[in-house]
Amino acid sequence: MKIYTGRGDKGESGLLSGERVDKDDLRLKTYGTLDELQSHLGVARALARQEPVRSVILALQKDIFVASSELASTPNGLARLENRIGKEDIVRLEKWIDEFTELYGLPGSFVVPGRSTDSAVLHVARAVCRRCERLIVMLNRQESGLYDDLLIYYNRVSDLLFVIAWGLEVRAAVTKVVRDLLTSVVERGENQ
Repeated sequence: MKIYTGRGDKGESGLLSGERVDKDDLRLKTYGTLDELQSHLGVARALARQEPVRSVILALQKDIFVASSELASTPNGLARLENRIGKEDIVRLEKWIDEFTELYGLPGSFVVPGRSTDSAVLHVARAVCRRCERLIVMLNRQESGLYDDLLIYYNRVSDLLFVIAWGLEVRAAVTKVVRDLLTSVVERGENQ
């Protein structure tokens, strides 16, 4: 078996139904952006040291496969899918958002990413998620509301990624303060 088939050499790709569409089709752009988000989340999970963060990111990655299947299906093919993103998935995200917000609060101003690598990577994932959300808006309009739940879901995912990234920035700031304090105490002890 080879990874290349040549079937896409003329700028087309296949949907789950077998239908061939151009590679710049809005549906393909949308689930292609989800694939990009998937990769960024993989980097974020690899960098994350806290288990709650790792498990939440993994759950989001698994949901991307479900959402990508929805987006790669024609309206008629959606009925044949075993799993779809639904209201219960949105409620789960809201629960996580509330939990992280309760732990770390929310910033009082704009956040400049980069205090820590793990947080910065999540901010990149959040920005890609927002792009995906914009594409879902366009596709949902084109398909007369077929992806309403996906639209809400990815709006919440980007909120969740923001609050997790913020929490990691708070942790990095606290760690730096503690480290600086300990360094100061040790230096004072050596100078006496």
